[in-house]
Amino acid sequence: MRAGFFQFNTVFGNKQENFRKIRAAISADPPELLVLPEFFAVGYQFLSKEEVAELAEPAPDGETTEFLVGLSKERNIHIVAGLAERDKDAFYNSAVLTGPEGFIGLYRKTHLFFEENLFFTPGNTGFRVWETKIGRIGIMICFDWLFPESARTLALKGAEVIAHPSNLVLPYCPNAMPIRCLENRVYAITANRIGIEQRKEDAALTFIGQSQITSPKAEILVRAGVEEEVLHAADIDLQLARDKRLNKYNDLFKARRPEFYNGWI
Repeated sequence: MRAGFFQFNTVFGNKQENFRKIRAAISADPPELLVLPEFFAVGYQFLSKEEVAELAEPAPDGETTEFLVGLSKERNIHIVAGLAERDKDAFYNSAVLTGPEGFIGLYRKTHLFFEENLFFTPGNTGFRVWETKIGRIGIMICFDWLFPESARTLALKGAEVIAHPSNLVLPYCPNAMPIRCLENRVYAITANRIGIEQRKEDAALTFIGQSQITSPKAEILVRAGVEEEVLHAADIDLQLARDKRLNKYNDLFKARRPEFYNGWI
């Protein structure tokens, strides 16, 4: 499978411009699986609950999911992308999976970061994996990566690829993802954004870029720069993610001993 990410600078509140950037980026040769950043269509630094309410949408019936479904059908690709979701009176930091057949699934971020806690409800979907014609795809969002339970749960549920929409501002994730992938023998596609958002005085958020594709052997197959707006892709071998053996004596999942993990999975 050819998998990739599009790293770019989201224009806050301008969905149509952000849609235009995505469409232009994949105009030539899109990967079979494309991962876009967290909140790719709306930006990140919200100022109020009212602003969130204005920009958030239902899923799958909202404008952003409909755009992604249309793009998936038009280009015959699967897409994982983050969006601000509205469900009645609750708002979620969510991601959707779409494919040539339409809307496939929704994940709501489990571990909220920083001021997300002021505006969003912690996710209630749990970690989910979808069987698609291109492979078994799981989703986690940005800060979820810092909790090893996130990737482990997805791997135990059969994920071969973890799609990871992100708006990373802390420096740790790019160098940590090889360990997450090694300990679970999965691929991960981290799609981060670039740029600076400063919609509050003395509260600038600088996004670190460095989107990457990481292999089950802890290899960084491709990594974007800190400031470049770029589409990158790599060929990945899903058989490698299905094989949990390190050698003929050590199978990572068969060797697990949950009875000694004090209730942890």
